[in-house]
Amino acid sequence: MAEILVLDAMGVLYQAGDDVAELLIPYVRRHGDPGLSSEAIDSDYVAASLGQMALAEFWTRMGVDIAREDDYLAGHRLIDGTLEAMPFLKRRYGRVACLSNDVSQWSLKLRRRFGLEAWIDTWFVSGDLGLRKPSLDIYRRAVTDLGVKPEEVVFVDDRPRNLDAARQLGIQTVLLDAGATAASTHRTIKRLAELL
Repeated sequence: MAEILVLDAMGVLYQAGDDVAELLIPYVRRHGDPGLSSEAIDSDYVAASLGQMALAEFWTRMGVDIAREDDYLAGHRLIDGTLEAMPFLKRRYGRVACLSNDVSQWSLKLRRRFGLEAWIDTWFVSGDLGLRKPSLDIYRRAVTDLGVKPEEVVFVDDRPRNLDAARQLGIQTVLLDAGATAASTHRTIKRLAELL
């Protein structure tokens, strides 16, 4: 059976598994409104990541000059070994896609910055689709757009609840847990190269 590899972004490609808590909130506290609650920042981020809030409005609400956006994004780093593994994963699976909860423009800037478009053919980003994981609809959309059966998809994520939802549709699931700390019913790997 042909298989298509679908990767999450944060925590699978990029080091920050929770980019809001690890990167965005600290950045807003340093360069924007230090009085904003974590809940308010997270809520506005979710709206932006669903395409419901323009970035200009988002940054204004954060108290951050939008001209600093690239400075914020510079805090993102790939997980060690990601770029080295991608050519081998592409050869092994043929088709590689990304399914990510993210702001459309941020996803685009980051994947271009790190050269990921050379290896990942299709990008399903919540900000483009108006859907976020773990909604079943976002997985249905990805499977339909890829033109495959759910069981032909191997989906890698670092959050068990996202994998639980995907598995409901018959998608093969893999938990990326670098520290091997989570008890999981999903196949577990510590790094992408283990998919080979």
